[in-house]
Amino acid sequence: MEEWPSVIHREGKTLMRLFSNPDEDKVGPAIKGEDPVFYNPAMSRSRTRSVLLMQYAIENKLLGNGPIYAVDGLAATGLRARRWLNELPKESAERIHATIIDMNQYALDLALKTHDEFPPDHSEGELKAINGDLRSAILNQGWHWVDIDPYGSPTPFLDTAIQSMARKGIIEVSATDTAALTGSSKNPLLRRYGARVRNDGLAHDSALRVLLATVGRVASKHERRIEPLISIWDSHHLRVSMRVIRSIEGANKIEESLGWRVYSPTHEEVLASIKSGLHTETSLDILPMDCFLPLHYPIKRDDERVSGPMWIKNMGKKEVLAFMTEERVLQMCGPDPMKEDLLQWTEKEFDYENRRILRSVKNLADEANAIETQHHILVDYLSSWLKIGSPPSPKKLVKSIIEAGFSASLANYGKKPSIRTDAPWDLVVKIALEIHPPM
Repeated sequence: MEEWPSVIHREGKTLMRLFSNPDEDKVGPAIKGEDPVFYNPAMSRSRTRSVLLMQYAIENKLLGNGPIYAVDGLAATGLRARRWLNELPKESAERIHATIIDMNQYALDLALKTHDEFPPDHSEGELKAINGDLRSAILNQGWHWVDIDPYGSPTPFLDTAIQSMARKGIIEVSATDTAALTGSSKNPLLRRYGARVRNDGLAHDSALRVLLATVGRVASKHERRIEPLISIWDSHHLRVSMRVIRSIEGANKIEESLGWRVYSPTHEEVLASIKSGLHTETSLDILPMDCFLPLHYPIKRDDERVSGPMWIKNMGKKEVLAFMTEERVLQMCGPDPMKEDLLQWTEKEFDYENRRILRSVKNLADEANAIETQHHILVDYLSSWLKIGSPPSPKKLVKSIIEAGFSASLANYGKKPSIRTDAPWDLVVKIALEIHPPM
């Protein structure tokens, strides 16, 4: 038996035990095997959003009215499931029957003992553990909530995960093989996802869409359809969260949600995109930087402008993003300095953790206004495309587009300034040139 870890660590409202203090500034995952139990602080924002999404789903009856069977499928510390139980309000947590699955028995023992040592204040919810391979262990019942957060690609786990779900449920899928999904490693991308991605400024957006398409195709094989709720590129990983609904009709229509992204499209391609309802009607005096085309459009597989097949419909749901406010995330997940604190944190340390919690929802509520629109425009690329001196202010672009009567918002897209909008391309160009005329 391994020794009992001595380091107490807090993530959100939830305490846990570790063998060493985590490197909070580390962007990517640690090397597996460094400690007896794997913990990645870089996924903390993902776990915070998972708590909020589960509360949204419960409040909006996406999971029915009875018990909710939820599985953290590659659990490691079990922290994600423990945070569901600890940070959801009592009336939500009491419905949760959470199961953690991992092949590391010691990790499971540690998670359960830590849950007993630091239980939820409301003492509601249930936490169980299964030692085994997710691909077989998950098939023991129908799940309302499935979380897949692997070390690398999620593709080996998708088929059985989808099969195991109840008639209506939610699946959250992470991928850390971003080099493949963004097109940097073309052969793994083709092998794992059957796609190609142009490695440009929108590569991470394309990667999320390829991941959604992959889950969507797996779901359709099992007579289910998906409805994306939120899609996030967060430092080293990609994360998509979807409703999964049993529907033969929806499964039959999977190809309507799939297609291609074309960089520097021709007049003919833009017209086809407009005709398919994938691009807002616009004059073609200045062609857009890219456009979507339906799956049936005849493309050349050796055309380096083309990415896909990928998801070409909405990547998220307006109401979900609007739910993820700073006020709500602090209320649900922020540590309470008024309670007895084993860590004896100073006010400064509480403030730091709250800032970290806030970063998990940065810009999301604002992005809700335009998450269901067609255009995702990188502002730096826009200036190069239009040959203007410097990039227009994203905030000014958004403000002017809204004043013109269209939807627009800043996008949550890593460190690359970008906007989402349904405005016609010619209007976007006109506003950008007004803000920064050509040199």
